[in-house]
Amino acid sequence: MSRARLLPIAVFAIFFAAYLAVGCYLTVDQQFFFGDALSRVQAAQSVLYSRDPHLSAIGFIFTPLTAMVQLPLIAFSPVFPALTADALSAVIMSAAFMAGAVTALTGIARDRRVPLGLSLVALIAFAANPMIVLYGANGMSEAPAIFFVAWCARRLIRWVDTDDVHELTVAGVALALGFLTRYDLAAGAVGAAALVAVVSYRRRGGTARGSRALIDATLVLAPTVLAFVVWSVTSWIINGELLAQFTSEYGNKAIIAQSGGSGSDTLGQALRFSATELLILSPLLPALLLIVAAARTRRRRLYPLAAAVVVFGAVLGFQVITYARGLTFGFLRFYLAAVPLTTVVALLAVSARHTVPWRRRGRYAEPPAPPPASRGAERALAAAAAVTAVVAIPVTAVGMTSPKFAPQEFAIRSVVFRQPDSVNPVYLDARTVARSFSTERALAEYLDSLHLPNGSVLTDTVYGFAVVARSDSPRQFVIPSDEDFPEQLNDPAHFGVRYLLSVPNTGRGRSDALNLRYPTLYENGAGIATLAFEAPNQGADLPDWRIYRVLGGPPPER
Repeated sequence: MSRARLLPIAVFAIFFAAYLAVGCYLTVDQQFFFGDALSRVQAAQSVLYSRDPHLSAIGFIFTPLTAMVQLPLIAFSPVFPALTADALSAVIMSAAFMAGAVTALTGIARDRRVPLGLSLVALIAFAANPMIVLYGANGMSEAPAIFFVAWCARRLIRWVDTDDVHELTVAGVALALGFLTRYDLAAGAVGAAALVAVVSYRRRGGTARGSRALIDATLVLAPTVLAFVVWSVTSWIINGELLAQFTSEYGNKAIIAQSGGSGSDTLGQALRFSATELLILSPLLPALLLIVAAARTRRRRLYPLAAAVVVFGAVLGFQVITYARGLTFGFLRFYLAAVPLTTVVALLAVSARHTVPWRRRGRYAEPPAPPPASRGAERALAAAAAVTAVVAIPVTAVGMTSPKFAPQEFAIRSVVFRQPDSVNPVYLDARTVARSFSTERALAEYLDSLHLPNGSVLTDTVYGFAVVARSDSPRQFVIPSDEDFPEQLNDPAHFGVRYLLSVPNTGRGRSDALNLRYPTLYENGAGIATLAFEAPNQGADLPDWRIYRVLGGPPPER
């Protein structure tokens, strides 16, 4: 195998192993989990090992790719229970995609033969950024989203240099797969299509340039449109909801309403918050962008930079706008695209050293820019790019300790740097966040110890997903994806249900199916069950649990 083919394989293998090791430490050793990762594990588990296994059990609230990728791994969970109980299937997924993102960015450096020093600094700074490490290891959807945007950016950069239509096709596929990972990548598809239309129109002359620009833009946008239509129509056919993410009581809009809002009181506050998040992730990016844009404008090679900025910028812009409108939460991870954007801008700070590879070079390909008149200026620009990439690491590490600006990440320090005797309120809050889902794990272990038959425990997965994912016997649960869930909910005793898992009828608990059917269940059993025991929650922003024994059902296990 040639050296050129071996390098990306080696890069992927090294970083996959690194992120997987960190993930195993966090989940298996420290039992530190993120809710969305556990939720997707449970969704994938329900496809194979619920009482009613079927593909649509994966759900239609969130796009399916991250859960579907885990299905082959979860198939082995009866042999390796940690794949679901410790969310290792999600960790393997995110580690592979984040290693893929490093490989895609390495490809940009290889395509353009960026000087080795700058390449190593920029790429290692990306791969070692604490947010990249965390989200490459925790099983969330950020890793595949970053991979697909980086893959698309690489292909668009190649296209503006080679005019090779194959690059547009691959970029479109990358964005479509990205949309099936996170909805916000639809903004990246629109931005990429707009960029391609403008570049194609400006390059061509004559009366046909408008139609050619439209064709090129369609190549990029059509796969995402197709993915959107197929996914939405499938949801409508099965669930009766065309856009479940926005209309379902389990969707993001409902979650924000049930949680008391997104946290942005005014437009000005929201914009300042978003700006702070971006600066935490890449404090010197605005300055580097201006410098590199000015240098590339002088060299008349602005299109490669525009390709990267538009794709990543569209995703970031979507997050800024949706947070300002109160449609999403103020989470640092939503702005994570700023980190790979910094890397790409750094790699584009210097001129390409040779012609970018192509399969079928187009008529409007651009040759490499001539060497700069001043090598000193080029070296200074490379140094500035390297500094920008490196400086982000300590700034991000400090920013991740802020409960305000990193509400989901600040707890990681209490896992990595333990202070058992500390009475610092911020540290104690971090420990509470780190203990999230410990109560749910204890509930799952208790229910497993009863050795209940299938269909004995009725629960909604609004909060119950963590209990079901942890259990060694997922078929003991009756969950909303089961086709007979409504009948079981209406008459649990008749169908042999023994226990009901109940949460308070407040906040997100208002959308819990048990609370919708029996509004006083948590307080008094709603006349259908008696309290077996109560479990105060040890985690942050999670409800206390009450387990009720169904009246008139089978006798309790002894």
